[in-house]
Amino acid sequence: MSKRDELIGKYADEIRSKIGQEPDMDLLRKVTIGCGPSIYNRDSATVATSQPKEMETVKNNFLIRKLGLSDGPKLDDAIDKAAETYGKSNATKYRAVFYYLLVKHFGKENVYA
Repeated sequence: MSKRDELIGKYADEIRSKIGQEPDMDLLRKVTIGCGPSIYNRDSATVATSQPKEMETVKNNFLIRKLGLSDGPKLDDAIDKAAETYGKSNATKYRAVFYYLLVKHFGKENVYA
């Protein structure tokens, strides 16, 4: 099993245990691949939801550039909702899982089709 496949399995377990949902494995795989090499670096593999600069990066680089959404309060609301869903007290929020939640929230699965 490749390192990426191991990580995808770990992310699926996170979705099941911390979010209480059964993941769409095909979408999770595509979102994880879309994260590129960041998933292998301890620092960039996670999202620091308590850091406003990090949340701006998620908004600009992922929601606006990757998903093609228009800037506005709905993006900030979605980021807050994803953080809440993942668990605000959960210190380790994996980037691929966080992005997966945002893709599902906005119904943008077609970006990964």
